[in-house]
Amino acid sequence: QVQVVESGGGLVQPGGSLRLSCGASGSIFRIYTMGWYRQAPGKQRELVATITISSNTNYADSVKGRFTISRDNGKNTVYLQMNSLKPEDTAVYYCHAAVQTTILATAREFWGQGTQVTVSS
Repeated sequence: QVQVVESGGGLVQPGGSLRLSCGASGSIFRIYTMGWYRQAPGKQRELVATITISSNTNYADSVKGRFTISRDNGKNTVYLQMNSLKPEDTAVYYCHAAVQTTILATAREFWGQGTQVTVSS
């Protein structure tokens, strides 16, 4: 199986920065797209940013210019650098990975448990 574990959430003041990390481990042959999603109370889960195996990135309009996604393929890890944080960024942030577990398998989606990010003064 595959485990996806996030870290780095916390409480930060408006205008501050946080860096989230997410590592995948277990039965992994290849990881395709990795990404971050978030869900605020009473709202649906939404895409924040994704990054392909070749490091092509995609961002939600609301975070463009403030957040940066990156990955380390050797460590099966994806990062989200969040700058100029706003109260509306408050949410549980979930890591997503599309993982091919063996050379013959098709890629499957795996999710982390989420990490809370709270932006408040």
